[in-house]
Amino acid sequence: MPWKLASLGTLLAASLLAGCSSTSTESATDPVTTTDTGHSRCEAKAAEFTIGKKASPALLEQARVRAGAQNARILKPDDMVTLEYRSDRLNLNTDANLVITRINCG
Repeated sequence: MPWKLASLGTLLAASLLAGCSSTSTESATDPVTTTDTGHSRCEAKAAEFTIGKKASPALLEQARVRAGAQNARILKPDDMVTLEYRSDRLNLNTDANLVITRINCG
């Protein structure tokens, strides 16, 4: 009986690892993380001019461009967010009234 469990465990592990492998033939450069200017990191200090202002799509885009970020998002106090760190993403953190209180990259 133990050998059946060991075989089943090995089969399960192999199938999980096979799901993680990639057979993509795309180029090594990911267009999402590469900017036209060659920068792939955002600079939060460049977007600090937004602190104290009401968040809007236009302000978000202006802050994204100034920070050199590929992506940007507005985060409200109760928003659920993913925890992966992305050096090319700008975050505008707001209070309940959508007034920007903090800027960070990630």
